[in-house]
Amino acid sequence: MKRSIKNNVSWVGRIDWELKKFHGDDYSVNHGSSQNAYLVEEEKTVLIDTIWKPYEKEFRDNLEKEIKLGDIDFIVINHGEVDHSGALPYLMEKIPQTPIYCTANAVKSLVGQYHHPEWNFKVVKTGDSVDVGNGKKLVFVEMRMLHWPDSMATYLTGDNILFSNDAFGQHYGIEELFNDKADQCLLAEEAIKYYANILTPFSSLVKRKIEEIVALNLPIDIIAPSHGAIWRDNPLQIVQQYAAWADAYQEDQITIVYDTMWDGTKQLSHALAAQIQAQSPQTKVKVFNISQTDKNDIMTQVFKSKAIAVGSPTVGKSILSSVGGWLHFLSELQFKGKKAAVYGCYGWSGEGNTILCEELKKSGFTVVDPQVKVNWNPTEQNLSEMQQLAKALLA
Repeated sequence: MKRSIKNNVSWVGRIDWELKKFHGDDYSVNHGSSQNAYLVEEEKTVLIDTIWKPYEKEFRDNLEKEIKLGDIDFIVINHGEVDHSGALPYLMEKIPQTPIYCTANAVKSLVGQYHHPEWNFKVVKTGDSVDVGNGKKLVFVEMRMLHWPDSMATYLTGDNILFSNDAFGQHYGIEELFNDKADQCLLAEEAIKYYANILTPFSSLVKRKIEEIVALNLPIDIIAPSHGAIWRDNPLQIVQQYAAWADAYQEDQITIVYDTMWDGTKQLSHALAAQIQAQSPQTKVKVFNISQTDKNDIMTQVFKSKAIAVGSPTVGKSILSSVGGWLHFLSELQFKGKKAAVYGCYGWSGEGNTILCEELKKSGFTVVDPQVKVNWNPTEQNLSEMQQLAKALLA
């Protein structure tokens, strides 16, 4: 069902309340999500993006109830990933000659995924525009690596709407569509989770792209992303937030992440949390068992933190596989300007701390001294050693 965004611009996407995982099994969705597609009906009728394949029939049928598909003058695909373009092949069965405006990299993505090189692609780059009538035009802005090489945003003059693609979005379902109708706490948490887990590796590009958009001096009344709430109330607040997040973001917070075999490393983790709180009461302390907590929610807290501590017992001359997998994900995100400490228990050989140090340094963390390495279960003396670890992290 078509829902008004502003004047002759409508939302024609889908709220997905049942969605629990995204990017395969790599991103957790706790409060639903949406695939946002938009319809511009000026002298020309333009569809901006589609939704993904499982709902292609629903999407086309709903669109056909609102307009004649043959009246669509062209389609804009801001990004070729399947959650944006999945319904496109089914739609194109009805309107195969319709022009598709996208970047050169998006042509590669769309042809590679759907095998239709005969589609009528119109390649655009930053600054290109197309007239939609009534004195309005669509202006294209490449958003390379935010978060794919094919990404772009589209700006509608006159109505001053930035269709921002994956930038400024969240995996958050909101039936009322707009940010001022959302639960503000959930919106804020889902927005930072989205940035932390998806866009962090591209923070230097985010900074440059924001500067580029600002330099265009375009008035922006609405930011309409591909997922989650549409920003109509003070829309530039999310742009300002992205600028802060892109600048080696951290709060006065330390996050402790661990897994344990027989609770020895767990005892050390809780002792460290208590020591941090005792030495710096204003510092937030978060403690997570990796095998008991969603990895994306943990990573959001790491993103907020100025320092982390990672604990694992030694097993098989290495660390627990749960910790190893989490560290691999950590390395993908390329956090900047954060400290780390390591600790853990061992029975026979004790290689765990060395491996933790190596992996954290590879991930860009500055690993502090001292380490805490406990043979078997910790004694009161061992637990008291966490005092020095806390001091090093707070320094």
